[in-house]
Amino acid sequence: FALPESIGKEEQHQQVTQALGKIDMAEFSSRYPDELSGGQRARISLLRTLLSRPRAVALDEPFSKLDKSLRQQFRQWVFGELQQANIATLLVTHDEDDVPPNGQIIML
Repeated sequence: FALPESIGKEEQHQQVTQALGKIDMAEFSSRYPDELSGGQRARISLLRTLLSRPRAVALDEPFSKLDKSLRQQFRQWVFGELQQANIATLLVTHDEDDVPPNGQIIML
């Protein structure tokens, strides 16, 4: 996933910088993926997906690699971003706390 090609490099850089700031990861902008923890990679992966402006997303245990306090904060941010952008979402999880407010639950 990447930012739309229709925007210039400077705008792409600005959007990435703003997005990293929103999730308190601005200082990680110059790091390589192998220098990040599993939780940091998971947050970056979700951020990249949201920046690509998809119409729909499928999330499979997206918060499972995060510690409890970070998980709650990041989960709320992701749900807010998905709702604000009106992105249809299918979430697979084993943690009932991951279900967004007013989310429809299908138990298997």
